[in-house]
Amino acid sequence: MFNGEDLTGWSGQPGAWHVEDGANTGESTPEKPCVASHYLYWTGGEPANFIMRCQIKLSGGNSGIQFRSEKRPNFDTFGYQADFDMANQWTGCLFQHVRGAVVTRGTMATVLPDGTRQEEQFASMQSLVPFIKPNTFNDYEIEAVGSRVTLRLNGQLMCEVNDMDSERACRKGVIALQMHQGDPMKVQFKNLGIKLLTEESGPDTNE
Repeated sequence: MFNGEDLTGWSGQPGAWHVEDGANTGESTPEKPCVASHYLYWTGGEPANFIMRCQIKLSGGNSGIQFRSEKRPNFDTFGYQADFDMANQWTGCLFQHVRGAVVTRGTMATVLPDGTRQEEQFASMQSLVPFIKPNTFNDYEIEAVGSRVTLRLNGQLMCEVNDMDSERACRKGVIALQMHQGDPMKVQFKNLGIKLLTEESGPDTNE
């Protein structure tokens, strides 16, 4: 997905992203604020079923990885997000703009076609915080197969959902990296890789 040297294979707001120390890097400062959230799109396809792994490092604010999403004007997106924030309010949660937290950290959920939910908490949000490493790179894994999405951080299960919502579930779309509006921040993504899957037969191709 990423060659570690330049932005080949990625598309975003001109001048907003660069490669630093082998990582896709977005940064805002008091002199160059981010006034509206925007995203760096992977141009390699719109996968449905896959396992994606990357490393993320955040200094301030909030970021995340969009997937099964659609492009919107001005480098915006709409869809699922594997969230990550400095306060760990959202880290390890599956977010979606129209629903907020589809599933929170420490929870397994089933969302039925009519939008009703069944939830089981396997850990408290706070008990999973020690698995999140501040001020350094964290290993983030997204597994999306059919209606099931699983998020892991540093090898630890964070949340899982079987999302069968007939109106709001996402089944395929773009992958994108978030630069969040607000106070100065810096986010870096490196060692990005994806294994494409078929829903029925498992591993299909690697990139």
